[in-house]
Amino acid sequence: MFSRRNRRRPKSPAVLEAWELLDSGDIPGALRRLRSDTDTLPLGEVALVAARAAEGAGFDDLRQAAEALAARPEDAKALYDFGYACVERGVSYLAVPALREVLRSHPDALGVVRELVSAYEREGRHGEAVELLGRYDAALPPWPDRYLLVYNALMAGDLELARRQHALLADPEDPQWLPARQRQTRMLERAAAAAPTTPLDLSDLRGWQYVIGGSILGTISPYGFGAGMNGRFAWLQDTPELCLRGLLRLRTLMEAAELRPRSVSLLPDRDSEILGRAAAGLLGLPAEPFVPGREDTVVVAYDLNGLLDTPEGPELLGQLHERAAGQVLHEHASCWTDAPTVTADSVALLHQSAVAPWGERLRVGEDGEVGPEPADERPAARIAEEILSADPAPDEGDGETPADPDEAFAAFATAMRGTWLRGERTALRSSGPVPSSRFS
Repeated sequence: MFSRRNRRRPKSPAVLEAWELLDSGDIPGALRRLRSDTDTLPLGEVALVAARAAEGAGFDDLRQAAEALAARPEDAKALYDFGYACVERGVSYLAVPALREVLRSHPDALGVVRELVSAYEREGRHGEAVELLGRYDAALPPWPDRYLLVYNALMAGDLELARRQHALLADPEDPQWLPARQRQTRMLERAAAAAPTTPLDLSDLRGWQYVIGGSILGTISPYGFGAGMNGRFAWLQDTPELCLRGLLRLRTLMEAAELRPRSVSLLPDRDSEILGRAAAGLLGLPAEPFVPGREDTVVVAYDLNGLLDTPEGPELLGQLHERAAGQVLHEHASCWTDAPTVTADSVALLHQSAVAPWGERLRVGEDGEVGPEPADERPAARIAEEILSADPAPDEGDGETPADPDEAFAAFATAMRGTWLRGERTALRSSGPVPSSRFS
C-alpha cells in the first residue's frame, strides 16, 4: 500500500483537481471529475487517484490494481487488471482507456475485447461496442460475441445490423445462453411489431422502451424535449394530475389488449398503496394485498425501487420477475438512471429523481422563499380519492414536446397487443438508443 508520505501527486490539472477533492474527503466528487476527461488523461495519474479512492471506499482489489498501474503505466497486465477491477467496482469509464491501451499492443486478444465491450455497455456506449465488435466480425464466436454484437446494435438503435447479425446466430450449444437467446428474439419481435406504427428513431422514447424492455410508456415529459431530455423527466415534483393521467393510460392499454383483470394488488409500501387504491377506484376493481402468483390482477407500484425500503421488498421483487397469467405490473414513476431489478409491463413516466405528490416537498411561500412542505400523512384511501378527482388534461409544457394524443397511444397499444406481456420481467441494464441529459 502507498503510504501518504510516499504518494506522488499528479501533475495533470484535471487529475490534480480530483486529487484535491480526495484531500477534502469527497470520493464521489473526485470520480465525477475524472469522468468528464477520462479518455484523455494520463493513465498513471488516473491510477493514483483511483488507488486513493478505492482505499477510502474499502475496495482492496481495485486499490491493488490501481497501485500496480501507477507503478507500471505501460504494462499490459497492469492495464488489464486495472480495467477489470474498474468494471467490477462500477467505475467502467475508468476502464475504457486502460483496456483500449491493451488492445493496441494485443489486437487479437478477444478476452480484452469482451472486457472492453462490457465497459462500454455499462456506460451506455453501445455504438462504440458495435464498432469494436465489428472489427472482429469474421472471427467472432457466436456465444457470447456475436450475441453481444446483436445486443449492442439494438441498444444503439441499429435495427438493420441487429437483424442481419441475429440471423447468423445459431442456437447456443450451452444451455446457459438459451434465456439470453429468447430475450433477444423477443426484442426483435417487438421491434417488428412496433416499426409500422412508430418511427423507432433516436427520439422515439416510447417505441424503444417497448423494444428493449417490453414496457409500454404511458406519458412523456412535456418539458426539456428540445434540451435533450427526449421525453424523460429529470427532477420531478409529481402531482395527482400526473398520477391520474398515468392510470388512464393504463386503462387504455388494458382495453387495447382486451384484458379483464379481476383485482388490483396492493404492494406494501405507502406510495404504492395510495396509487393502487386510486387504480382500483378508476378500474372498478377490488383492492387486495399482493399475493405472489395471483393471476388476472393489476399490480400497482408507485416506484418499484421504493419497495426496497420495506422488509419484504427484495423478496417481493424476485416474485414479480416471473409473470403470472393475466398479471400486469404497472409502475408510475420509474427511475431510468437507477433502473429497478424488475421491468414493469406498463410505466407511466420515466424520471431521474421524483417526489410523490404526498411526500415531503419544496414549495414557494408567500414571502417568495422556497422551503420544505411536510409529507401528507392522511389515510391512503383519502389521498387516492383526490387523485381520482384531479384534472387529467395534459400539461402543455414548454411547447417543444411532440403531441401525444390519446388516440395515438391507443393505436400503439393495440398494435403491440400480440407481443406484449411475454417472457420474464428482466431488469434493464441500459437506457437504450434514445439519449438523454442527466444530472449528477
